Amino acid sequence: MGKIIGFYVMPHPPIVIPEVGRGEEEKISNTYHACESIGVEIAQIKPDVIIIVTPHGIMFSDAISLSFENSISGSLKQFGAPEVSMKFDIDMDLTQEIMVRAGKNNIQTISATATTLKQYGREYELDHGVIVPMYFIRDKYNSFKIVHITYGGLTPIQLYKFGKVIKEAVEESYKNVAFIASGDLSHRLKDEGPYDYSPYGEKFDNQIISLLKKGDVAGVFNINPETIENAGECGLRSYYIMLGAMDGNEIKGELLSYEGTFGVGYGVMRFELNKSDRDMLPAILKDKTEKYNKRINNEDVCVRLARESLTSYLIEGNYMEVPDYVTDDMINTKRGVFVSLKKFGRLRGCIGTIFPVTQSIAKEILQNAVSAGEGDPRFGNVSVEELEDIVFSVDVLTEPKVALKAELNPKLFGVIVRYGVKSGVLLPDLEGVDTVDQQISIALDKAGILSNEDYSIEKFEVNRHK
Repeated sequence: MGKIIGFYVMPHPPIVIPEVGRGEEEKISNTYHACESIGVEIAQIKPDVIIIVTPHGIMFSDAISLSFENSISGSLKQFGAPEVSMKFDIDMDLTQEIMVRAGKNNIQTISATATTLKQYGREYELDHGVIVPMYFIRDKYNSFKIVHITYGGLTPIQLYKFGKVIKEAVEESYKNVAFIASGDLSHRLKDEGPYDYSPYGEKFDNQIISLLKKGDVAGVFNINPETIENAGECGLRSYYIMLGAMDGNEIKGELLSYEGTFGVGYGVMRFELNKSDRDMLPAILKDKTEKYNKRINNEDVCVRLARESLTSYLIEGNYMEVPDYVTDDMINTKRGVFVSLKKFGRLRGCIGTIFPVTQSIAKEILQNAVSAGEGDPRFGNVSVEELEDIVFSVDVLTEPKVALKAELNPKLFGVIVRYGVKSGVLLPDLEGVDTVDQQISIALDKAGILSNEDYSIEKFEVNRHK
């Protein structure tokens, strides 16, 4: 009977590699030495296979990608260090067993080969999410094959179930396996980091590290989506899969190192497992249902109408009638309305009207909720199965008024720019839009209007319903 004999969380900053950092790696020496210690431990336990989950391979929105050729190679040439190159044999049998079992559990996977990836204009190669962690292992121990997994845009529950599939496949394989969840934490710890600073960055990092140390699986799945969205992380989905592969055990995490020197959180952890009869999936599903019921029982009337409109359309195939719970103001007033859908903190659809095209706010919401779910060209259509994971918000616009640039405030007012038949609109209080110049520039870009053209400006306010 096979077994996963080691679980590890490892970051993947190329700068930690001396050939890339060229001295800068000394600023995150704790991260370097912690990763070195994991390399030493893996050399001691001598796994037959290393399964590594990365955010930086070829990612699909609806499937998990598994490399499926006899071997795979890559280098850090894009980071100025082509000499840091490596090649690993793929454990084809274990990879195939994982995909077969995933299919039986209705989890979509894709075989990533040179041929299939060429169709998407991509190359079959190792990504830095694998190369950086493996840098600390390959020179200490190399008698292993790998299973190379890139998580996709599946739900956290599906990713957890996929982790359970991995565990089952390993147990069937009669192989000893080490599991590495590759991922960085928040990228928004400092203004000089890769993204703008957000207080949610430090909050997320502290929270996820604390939960992993305690082995609080349900807690990981209950992190506030707003915190996740604003943290700018890339490791959480790797952790979902890892936790699924740990299912049936009491978990204790040991933090070997945490640093945020460059504005990105680098966490290095190892885990100890003790066999348990506890199956966490029912508890996770129960928590999810309770959170959903609590959310819909406390919905604002506009949000409820948007949710029920899209739900009815997806199930019945037509628009619902205006229900009797809507307010008189929603029936008797005309306004432009934007309906936004978010899934796990990420935008899933947004459609709106600056000026009303129906007879009332209520009908505007009914129509735009369906369009947000079925008509946003940036996203595929929402499915009925997704509805429980989608959070709705509704913005009701006031009537736009002609304005001067000096009268704008991006936190209070949305903006409309016009030149001839071209127009662009931007809602107020958007993350990352902090100045009037930023707001106007984005609106002009959306409209295709040049900044030196004689455009007009209008402002409007928004009543935001969450």
